[in-house]
Amino acid sequence: MKKFMGENFLLSTNTAITLYHTFAKDLPIIDYHCHLNPKEIYENKTFKNITEAWLYGDHYKWRAMRANGVTEELITGGAEDYEKFLAWSETVPMTIGNPLYHWTHLELQRFFEVYDILDEDSAPSIWEKVNKQLAGKNFGARDLIKKSKVEVVCTTDDPIDSLEYHKRIKEEPDFDVKVLPSFRPDKGLEINAPGYVEWVKKLEEVSQISISDFDDFLGALESRIQFFHENGCRVSDHALNTMMVEETTKEEASTIFRKALNGQTITQEEEKKYKTYTLIFLGKQYAKLGWVMQYHIHALRNNNTKMFQRLGPDTGFDSINDGQLAVPLNRLLDRLEREDALPKTILYSLNPKDNYVIGSLIGNFQGEVPGKIQFGTAWWFNDQKDGMLEQMKALANLGLFSRFIGMLTDSRSFLSYTRHEYFRRLVCELLGQWVEQGEVPHDIKLLKRIVEGICYKNAKEYFDF
Repeated sequence: MKKFMGENFLLSTNTAITLYHTFAKDLPIIDYHCHLNPKEIYENKTFKNITEAWLYGDHYKWRAMRANGVTEELITGGAEDYEKFLAWSETVPMTIGNPLYHWTHLELQRFFEVYDILDEDSAPSIWEKVNKQLAGKNFGARDLIKKSKVEVVCTTDDPIDSLEYHKRIKEEPDFDVKVLPSFRPDKGLEINAPGYVEWVKKLEEVSQISISDFDDFLGALESRIQFFHENGCRVSDHALNTMMVEETTKEEASTIFRKALNGQTITQEEEKKYKTYTLIFLGKQYAKLGWVMQYHIHALRNNNTKMFQRLGPDTGFDSINDGQLAVPLNRLLDRLEREDALPKTILYSLNPKDNYVIGSLIGNFQGEVPGKIQFGTAWWFNDQKDGMLEQMKALANLGLFSRFIGMLTDSRSFLSYTRHEYFRRLVCELLGQWVEQGEVPHDIKLLKRIVEGICYKNAKEYFDF
């Protein structure tokens, strides 16, 4: 019987052990998509206790606590931090089988050298051990990033953002990690969402372009793309909860935009046309500047109306969407390809039913650079052992696993970089199994190249950072 989460955790073969400890373990991290707060990075935010570092804003843990019957007062409510920590500690043993069980203990081990199993009995001593370290030096946000060997962080930023803190971070002489913005124009695409017109007015202000028609709107978006580019941005990101594609003309899109500004109702058909034209316009801008375009597809958000009204978005009430993907996504990418304007693109789906759809679809548009169109790493509900392995197997079966750009954090927590270790162990485990079963040669030079590529080098070459 193996030791719980020992040095060979998740590694079942001698080849996997060699690959991980020799080639993968100490590689730097390029975190090309996350939700870290640049202001907190600039200020080197410190944490008064483990609850603040662990539980503030972590909807993964909140969902588990709710499932364990914990009252909302001890999750997002006004209870004391120690009470919330105890509630989480009592929940942890119930998370066996969930990646939270592994992530929790990886974070305790790697950041705080705490190897005790967290439960209601060990909670008081772990609270003291960890908080003592957090109160000392070298546990601020920047310190945790550097401790994790991170080279690049790409935050997720609205086009109307001033990027003030990205600029300040760049001027810091003692912090050499690149903290770059990502362009996330979701609010400019969701023409039927509350607040759309207000957002357009804010775009008008920051771009200093008077927006009276669709041409003005597109011009304002283009100016913000240029502003982001000048401040180091090389990545865009779109949350496409439902894939919508409908052929349209600029005249039609302009009429729809004008209706929205006038407060008129936009039909679903009109929304499809507006989004299609705007996405194609944006894709062309990204291609022109050499950016990478990301599509995060098939999240079903804010499903609990009562809790959304009480707590707002990103509080643990999202789930997997099951819409159709193959036809609209192929059509959208094909439209850009026909105009020689398809940028490097990463496609993620929250629904694992789409693994083989995306795995085969990316092969339709490859060329020019290795792995130009990427099947993004297992995301959100899928970033666990089975989800990661199934995504990698689908990619390997249908495309070039060796050109995969690997893991990202997609997190608001500065302690989440251990997820890269979790991922790297699984990459080595998968390759190790193939070798031990005689499906792949025991060619260490080749295996080293593949492991180092997936875990670090492919992403470094793919992005223009």
